Amino acid sequence: MENQNEKIYAMPRIGDPAPEFKAVTTQGPIHFPSDYKGNWVILFSHPADFTPVCTSEFMTFAVLEDKFAEVNCKLVGLSIDGLYSHIAWLRTIKEKIQYKGMKDVEVKFPLIEDITMEVANKYGMVQPGESETKAVRAVFFIDPKGVIRTIIYYPLSLGRNFDELYRVVVALQAADAFGVAMPADWRPGDDVIVPTAGSCGVAKERMESKDEMKCYDWFFCTKPLAEEKVWSKLKKK
Repeated sequence: MENQNEKIYAMPRIGDPAPEFKAVTTQGPIHFPSDYKGNWVILFSHPADFTPVCTSEFMTFAVLEDKFAEVNCKLVGLSIDGLYSHIAWLRTIKEKIQYKGMKDVEVKFPLIEDITMEVANKYGMVQPGESETKAVRAVFFIDPKGVIRTIIYYPLSLGRNFDELYRVVVALQAADAFGVAMPADWRPGDDVIVPTAGSCGVAKERMESKDEMKCYDWFFCTKPLAEEKVWSKLKKK
């Protein structure tokens, strides 16, 4: 029989406000997302402490933390483990683990204790088909207003692509800042997509335009966006 007191959460979607919660972390208590107002945040889950794929990921996140911070993005981790397990695991990473040239790695961003699974359930991080007791590798990109902008899920067996995580943060901010969309595989310095023309007249003007805009058809126009212009807008001074 189902537990009548068990809370049922709808999985959050892109465009939804990030579900609120208070939690204990390795860096002290947090109230999410209000504590991060004005910042982009990557909230991510991992299946368990003291596991190899998660260890490789946490070392990579820690090494790249400053790079994310340069584009106003903070990191917050979570697993369905207790605080003391988190602390012991992170100490082990710093004192014992050397991997791909990374060593003495100190994880300074918060790692949430979620033994009740409350936060993991609020964010749909537990996928019963994969595991009923471990969170999958979920990644939520949350903007400075506390709105979910991108969601990426990986299974337990597959470590994340950190180039892509960084690219997403940069591309989302650039799209907002310049009022454009980003084509496949976009990186700073590549052409960007101009919003589709709202009328036949505008479309015709674009097709006949002599400026920098290039139109492949009425619905598909691009223009250059210099890499230095992107970084000047995004990176902290």
